[in-house]
Amino acid sequence: MLKKALFSLFILNIISIFSQTNSGSFTGNIESNFQILKADSLIGAKLPAEKALLNSYMNVFYTNGNFKAGMRFESYLPRINGYPNMFSGSGIGMRYVQYASQFVDVTLGNFYEQFGSGLLFRSYENRQLGYDNAMDGMRLIVRPKPGVTLKGVYGYQRLSFVDGKIQHADGIVRGMDGEVHINELVKFMNEKKFDVTIGGTFVSKFQKDDDENLVLPQNVGSYGGRLKLKYGKLFLDGEYVMKENDPSADNGKNYNTGHACLINAGYSQKGFGVNFSAKSTDNMSYRSDRNQNLANALINYIPSLNKTHTYNLVSSLYPYATQLQGEVAFQGDLIYTFKKDSKIGGKTGMTIMGNMSTTYRPMRHSVAGQVNDSSGITYKGKLFDMSDSLYWQDINVSINKKINKKLNFILSYYNIKINNDVSKVAIAKGIINSHINVLEVGYKINKNNAFRTELQSLITKVDRGNWATLLFEYNWKSNWCFSVMDQYNYGNPNTKLQIHYIVGSFSYVHESTTFIVSVGRQRAGMFCVGGVCRVVPAQNGLTFTFTHSF
Repeated sequence: MLKKALFSLFILNIISIFSQTNSGSFTGNIESNFQILKADSLIGAKLPAEKALLNSYMNVFYTNGNFKAGMRFESYLPRINGYPNMFSGSGIGMRYVQYASQFVDVTLGNFYEQFGSGLLFRSYENRQLGYDNAMDGMRLIVRPKPGVTLKGVYGYQRLSFVDGKIQHADGIVRGMDGEVHINELVKFMNEKKFDVTIGGTFVSKFQKDDDENLVLPQNVGSYGGRLKLKYGKLFLDGEYVMKENDPSADNGKNYNTGHACLINAGYSQKGFGVNFSAKSTDNMSYRSDRNQNLANALINYIPSLNKTHTYNLVSSLYPYATQLQGEVAFQGDLIYTFKKDSKIGGKTGMTIMGNMSTTYRPMRHSVAGQVNDSSGITYKGKLFDMSDSLYWQDINVSINKKINKKLNFILSYYNIKINNDVSKVAIAKGIINSHINVLEVGYKINKNNAFRTELQSLITKVDRGNWATLLFEYNWKSNWCFSVMDQYNYGNPNTKLQIHYIVGSFSYVHESTTFIVSVGRQRAGMFCVGGVCRVVPAQNGLTFTFTHSF
């Protein structure tokens, strides 16, 4: 900890020296979330001993020519309701120094980086989820020629922030990545419509063997390549990676290797677009600490292959989390706009969007007809070899229509099926099949006043039964907003639990400053972003949020 403190003091001294020359610039942002809660036995909301909770942080970045430095101060006194228990206290949660030119870019300290689509390495943060696996070490980026980028990373991952101090995962992470944009590198390709980019990645981790009963590999390597092709309005990109045997808490300490493949293809032009994606993963949990679970100490990122929804009942009641142990998934998107003054589009035109995503358990074939063999390999899996065990399915369609300059609406339908034995987002067993209808209407009264309303309905015969949501939002002068939302579980088999979850909020925006106050009930459930989820407990109370950028 002394080294971290000295490093932070070193950064402050450098910034102070440079700032005295009256050159360079400071930028950053601030966010604070303050809660006052109360107990609510009807929804299972508990009152914390402190009654008041606070999450707060400030980023400060200094730039002077090719030199950059920055740090983030974080404070959890204590953390807000539902935030991971790996956050507590106040202190410096991120600090770095960086030198960047057109040829070389080197960073010491904390940094975020991603190789390709992240299948082997992704270091990032998501404040909403309470997720931060920042690297602490060194990153080197070299661009020897136009179109050529070489990257190297080395260090520990941030695991938690306890009592105001960064705690690292046990393992050391090392990685290299190279990417070549052929059209930039090769002169005669500059003017070609056919655009080609190729890349390759190698990542390894080192963690001591801490199991008395097994011989665990201390160095676990992973590698893969990617290709991006574009021709006019068509594009195709794909990435394939492999991971060496990595016995862990995720896979029951088996010695199987892992693999992942991600493919995207599409075509787009004005008024029309179609995209298709496919993913096959098996045994791709890759952690710098093999004994962790959930999203902790993950080196890589397996993106979810389903549409990110924003409507309340669609996004929060039955969300899907990526299954790190393996899944075979497909997704298709279609968008078409009927032109203005056409028979279907009418005077203002109309847009239809369709989407379907589905995910299945991969097939796992036993070795030589046995459960396992002496090597510790328990099964064999093939690329895109899927079983008939459904994990997830989402079929949805939306119609976006502008009636006139003042009135518009969006009409949507969703059919979502989720295997709760796998995802465990509710109390039901097996497949939960839900049908959701949403009508969103927006009306602009004049240049200073507008309102928006949403009517949502979810119908299911299992779990907690049917739900309805009503949202009303009023905007004035583009910087004042008031909204109220009622989420009503009217179909709950237990009549005592047919509860209204009412939340009212008020916000004010002035230039780069935002104030938000919300009061009301929040039901227990899952909160997911990009296939990464965290449990959110029930709560009843007031939340005040302040953000500012400078």
